[in-house]
Amino acid sequence: MFGFGRNSSRHSTPRPTPRPGVVTVNGRELPLTIRENARATRMTLRIEPGGQALKLTIPKGLPGREIDEFLTRHHGWLMTRLARVPDAGPLAETRTIAIRGVDHRIETTGKLRGLAEETEIDGVPVLMVSGSPEHVGRRVSDHLKRVAKRELEALVRMHATTLGKPVRAIAYKDTRSRWGSCTSEGNLSFSWRIAMAPDFVIDYLAAHEVAHLKEMNHGPNFWATCTMLCPRTKEAKRWLKQNGSRLFAVTF
Repeated sequence: MFGFGRNSSRHSTPRPTPRPGVVTVNGRELPLTIRENARATRMTLRIEPGGQALKLTIPKGLPGREIDEFLTRHHGWLMTRLARVPDAGPLAETRTIAIRGVDHRIETTGKLRGLAEETEIDGVPVLMVSGSPEHVGRRVSDHLKRVAKRELEALVRMHATTLGKPVRAIAYKDTRSRWGSCTSEGNLSFSWRIAMAPDFVIDYLAAHEVAHLKEMNHGPNFWATCTMLCPRTKEAKRWLKQNGSRLFAVTF
């Protein structure tokens, strides 16, 4: 079953401001963000990393009925592509979480307060989480944010020192379209979900954004700088291409 949720209109006039909607594919509801682009000549539909949302870019002033028709025509395409997206599932069901590339079993401490703590039980990596069961997801995501901050800040400082470039600020977000960003002013931003990736991938992400402090592009000089900072750059890029969607698919 496929549908597009939006406010209906009796007139086929161009909508001045697209509103977010919901696309339903085989009973699964996915948030849809519609963005107008004055330079766009056609509609472009994109599945966000992790398969948790959709993004539709449309020419400015496009009538709503044309959007509906476009989405209906692409029903089969959505079904096929979404079937390929790894389904990591909610933590409440999997009860495991990867931390720096190592799967940890999630156990509750029975206490109401306290930070999550990594340990081992009978040789098995475990993340001990406090709080009530309904707060486990938030406690785990908070732990990943702390891990990301600790690991990335140390790596960014090291790589920035190597290049002799200053870093103005570092921010951590739950982005769905990119792992990191860098501005010409020296502001870096990272997805804290990278804390689930192996150490060498975290190192690559830090090196990638720091390299932009020297080369604000993705040309040969940029990649040479990135590889100099992180020799496993190619391997890390492959890992993210193969596994990145799985990290975005985890729901907390």
